[in-house]
Order: sequence, then structure tokens, then C-alpha cells
Amino acid sequence: MKTILLNLAEMSGLAATPTPAPTGIDTGGLANFLRSFFAPLFLVIVSVVALFFLFTREITRFVQFLILAVAIGVIFYVPNIIEVTARAIAGALGIK
Repeated sequence: MKTILLNLAEMSGLAATPTPAPTGIDTGGLANFLRSFFAPLFLVIVSVVALFFLFTREITRFVQFLILAVAIGVIFYVPNIIEVTARAIAGALGIK
């Protein structure tokens, strides 16, 4: 009788076994935290260096720096850009 009741409880889901705790570190919000921490710092550094180039009248270096800063800024501000780029490169190389 006990075996029948245990089988019925197991089939109905009443005697559900506990799910194991997830292993590893939860890094779900890590990218958002790093982006919110380093993005303003990046903007301050870019502003100071850009002002330095403008005040010293090095327009060529200013334009080069501005292009580089925009390229790096895209990495900071566009979500999932690294993942999308990596998948596109892997797809172009024929890697699944």
C-alpha cells in the first residue's frame, strides 16, 4: 500500500525532488555593471584628451583620436556588440 501511495504521489508531482542549486558564478548583471562603471570614466578621459589636442592645435591627432574614441565607445555603449561580431566572424569562417 505504501509503494502505491508513493508512486501516485510521484506521478502527480506532490513528492517533487528538490532541484539542485546552480553551480558556478551568476554573471548576468556583470556586463551592465562594468558598462555603467567604465562608460562615464571613458567619457571623462576622452573629453580631457580631446581638449588637450584642441588647445595644442594638433588637429590631425585630434581627428585620429576622435575616430579611435568612437570605435571604442561603440564597444561600451552598444549592447552585445562583441557577441554579434564574434558570431558573424565565426559564421564567415564556417565555424558553427
